[in-house]
Amino acid sequence: MNKIIILNGPNLNLLGEREKNQYGNVSLKDIEKNCKEFASKNNIKLSLFQSNIEGELVTEIQNSRTTNDGLIINAGGYTHTSVAIHDALKILKIPIIELHISNIYNREDFRHKSLISKVAKGVICGFGTDGYIMSLKAMIKFLER
Repeated sequence: MNKIIILNGPNLNLLGEREKNQYGNVSLKDIEKNCKEFASKNNIKLSLFQSNIEGELVTEIQNSRTTNDGLIINAGGYTHTSVAIHDALKILKIPIIELHISNIYNREDFRHKSLISKVAKGVICGFGTDGYIMSLKAMIKFLER
């Protein structure tokens, strides 16, 4: 059974309430429920973690090096600013997928630069909350190789 963790960064706990034009009406709890259902049908042991605190995300990433087979991260605003998250991800020897609900290249210029992309095996962005299941499917493929 593959162990995969999905990490969500700042403000993603307010999905369904904030910027509905960008992120839609689906809450993080709804996303987590859908991911858990997918995981149970696909022999995945799934962990989910959300924090608005950069250091807590770094700790989860560091712990993943011995507890998970794959990591999916939607780092939110930290995508564009956190050298600490980049450095923690760089240590991992497991596949990493960078995930964004919106198309970051269709938004403000500062969002066009990701500090995570260089350490990720792949990037999924712009598919709305469907990107979470897409990321899990992609991770399964990475882990089969």
